[in-house]
Amino acid sequence: RIRDELDLLPPGDLRMALAALCGDDTWGRTWAEVLQHRFGGAGELAGHSLGNLLIAAVWQRLGDPVRGLDLVGELLDAHGRVLPMSTVPLTLRSVVLDEATAQTREVLGQVEVATTPGRVVDLSLLPGDPPACPQAVRAVLDADLVVLGPGSWFSSVLPHLLVPELAEAIASTSACRLVVLNLAAATSE
Repeated sequence: RIRDELDLLPPGDLRMALAALCGDDTWGRTWAEVLQHRFGGAGELAGHSLGNLLIAAVWQRLGDPVRGLDLVGELLDAHGRVLPMSTVPLTLRSVVLDEATAQTREVLGQVEVATTPGRVVDLSLLPGDPPACPQAVRAVLDADLVVLGPGSWFSSVLPHLLVPELAEAIASTSACRLVVLNLAAATSE
């Protein structure tokens, strides 16, 4: 809902990465919980994560997603840096096959791709050939270790390889590349 209303990058995965980088002390655990807090009730804020709202507010204020994530990371005293894969809002698109009926349908959005029953037979980003975040490309090229995963294969891991400059950086980096797979497949994968 935030993305649709404000035309922003998707803050959810970035928020979860920031929360994971919080320290294992009272400050870090408290801020990780605050960042992940979801509002209850039945109003307009119901279900929204405070962290998503915070990130959206900082992005609007600064007009720069990378600077915004860095600022939120400083607030949290995060141990590391979180970068988006692209600097433009993207929509994940998949074609899902229902093997019982042999029918395919187009599915749009990360949550829908991750939760739609069937077998993903095509995956792409809209708009196609999006620009990579230059800082993310630089970080991959400078890394000692590049870790892909864990997470939903089609909605969290593979999309990084659909950003051409980022895929090239992952392929050409001298870093060791590691793929971490989930122990159990999601029902839609």
